Amino acid sequence: MTERVRADAIEIDFRLHDFVRHEAAPGTGVDPAAFWRGFAALVRRLAPRNAALLARRDTLQAQIDDWHRQHPGALFDPASYRAFLAGIGYLQPEQGAFAIGTADVDAEIAHIAGPQLVVPITNARYALNAANARWGSLYDALYGTDVIEGPRRAGGYDAERGARVIGFVRDFLDDHFTLSDGSYTQAMGFRISAQGLRVGLAHGESTLKDGGALIGYQGSAESPSLVLLQHHGLHVELHIDRSHHIGRDDPAGVSDVVIESAITTIQDLEDSVSTVTVEEKLLGYRNWLGLMQGTLQATFEKGDTALTRRLNPDRHYRTVTGSDVALPGRSLMLVRNVGHHMFSDAVTLDGAPIPETFIDAAITSLIALHDLRGPGARRNSRTGSVYIVKPKMHGPEEAAFAAELFAEVEALLGLPANTLKIGIMDEERRTSVNLAQCIRAVRDRVVFINTGFLDRTGDEIHTSMIAAPVPRKAEMKKAVWLDAYERRNVEVGLACGLRGRAQIGKGMWAMPDRMAEMVRSKIAHPLAGANTAWVPSPTAATLHALHYHQVDVDQVQRGLLACPPSASLETVLTPPLISRPGWTPTEIEEEINNNAQSILGYVVRWIDFGVGCSKVPDFYNVALMEDRATLRISSQHVANWLLHRICSSDEVHAALERMAAVVDRQNTADPAYRAMTADLARSAAFQAACDLIFKGREQPNGYTEGILSQRRREKLQGAL
Repeated sequence: MTERVRADAIEIDFRLHDFVRHEAAPGTGVDPAAFWRGFAALVRRLAPRNAALLARRDTLQAQIDDWHRQHPGALFDPASYRAFLAGIGYLQPEQGAFAIGTADVDAEIAHIAGPQLVVPITNARYALNAANARWGSLYDALYGTDVIEGPRRAGGYDAERGARVIGFVRDFLDDHFTLSDGSYTQAMGFRISAQGLRVGLAHGESTLKDGGALIGYQGSAESPSLVLLQHHGLHVELHIDRSHHIGRDDPAGVSDVVIESAITTIQDLEDSVSTVTVEEKLLGYRNWLGLMQGTLQATFEKGDTALTRRLNPDRHYRTVTGSDVALPGRSLMLVRNVGHHMFSDAVTLDGAPIPETFIDAAITSLIALHDLRGPGARRNSRTGSVYIVKPKMHGPEEAAFAAELFAEVEALLGLPANTLKIGIMDEERRTSVNLAQCIRAVRDRVVFINTGFLDRTGDEIHTSMIAAPVPRKAEMKKAVWLDAYERRNVEVGLACGLRGRAQIGKGMWAMPDRMAEMVRSKIAHPLAGANTAWVPSPTAATLHALHYHQVDVDQVQRGLLACPPSASLETVLTPPLISRPGWTPTEIEEEINNNAQSILGYVVRWIDFGVGCSKVPDFYNVALMEDRATLRISSQHVANWLLHRICSSDEVHAALERMAAVVDRQNTADPAYRAMTADLARSAAFQAACDLIFKGREQPNGYTEGILSQRRREKLQGAL
């Protein structure tokens, strides 16, 4: 039995209690004993409200299920459906125009459009990589990916490939930092004069057409080692070093071009982590503490060399007038807490686990005091705010409850009102169709809304589970509701005044090895008016940053504000259903195989190794960056087909067994891996995959966390 410490009505796992007492609280001015007394009162007040909100979810779903039973099939009257949803309170009335009032927002969120990373906070190395990905080498990002066509020659530097990289970057500079005469391909050198940047050409000197693009430099004015430029609010560094193996062969001595990349990073305690035990959760909290104190470091082997990674310092430059200018060396960090539906026995009330989001809100905010009140050599928020992303909220009532929770935490920690800012994950259907009212509920805290296809589609399937079969997953991306949902998210956000105050984001690029395809297609996100979008790696952030030079997102947003809304609520409310499926047995088997492989490939890492975010090969052997959202859509998809007899239980079991063998083969290079097929009946991962499908309909809103956590505990306890 784990030792517990009592504080009024609650009992705290001694490890969490000691972490607060000895690590998190010192230096914040918060007394640990008072913290726990105040937290106990918070839990006592809010736990019944949280339970009522979860019960409300179940009640609404039961009412929707009954309606679909009375109106079976894919064809039903949209007007009647909308009236029904309004009648049960699922769809709430609009309350008129308003604008958010969020204040003290850092420029990275309010004004700078650029990429956003999401990273599992339990991995210190990855967390540091993401925080340091504010700046990235464009040369490296291009050289090491398929954006530059052709294979890389083995055995050292490939000069031919390098030349193509340099040509690509010179074109980038010509496009966005245009010279008054000539091209960067002709550049022979750089110098700084009182009038600005001077670029030496064979026939003389050229200047920038936009002289204001020069921000500063390092080194001497006559021979700078670095030139700092700015375009669309993003900075670009030209590194000049004629002793470098790249710079010595470059006529202008340019050894690298480093660009501002991941402007913000979400340090994730939710979908990309597996934190079933208190020890795993504390690992996440400790890493967040190290990030807020600026002390986190990770040592690892790279080849034969041991490397230690720490947070990067700020970057300093001199302006043409001789003054100093400093830029952040790190992404602005947000932290994602868990949803209202997750519970943790790290703290209990009357012997029962409490909502884990209460613990997250209190502990991550306590830790953030080190940034707000500490010496801050590597400050995160320069405006005194704490940025918390809230996932899995269903509608305005839950958004308002999150605001109430944040207000309670502010009182607990002695923080001014609205210090704790909120990011709304628009990934649940009831939030999407009531988005304006969700924003209204947190109008003085909101700094972020975004869309996420996978979770949103998982909830879409679960909500209309009874109605009819859903299309194949590839076809789901063409459903009319999805395009309307993506457009409406931006339009509603702009109408509520988010421009210049908050981020409007788009979801993840899931194929980290297909960067050429990302560069071709992800420009659609800034073109849609989103001022940030998720990417899977620092390299991807550097490449996606190119899109924000190509697109002036602020101009796009102003254009959207001048036009009437293009996405109707009726279209968003149109479920993706099939009246008369005409799939062949081969197509059905392929779809089931695809879903089974997706589930097993991720679950085996989650259950057996506690890895919450993995690069998993899919059925077609394409590596995808997966988190729990993948499981939700895949398991709900198969559950829907089972319900509507598109496939049988025997066929699904057979697919799972086939794909277990495939996943085992995909993991043979890992010496710690234990094959599921060695004993499927005793494999916790395989049994979890079965549960996710065959018990999928009964999981609240189709969530996967309950099954995953139960099976992970069994694995850790050796129960299977």
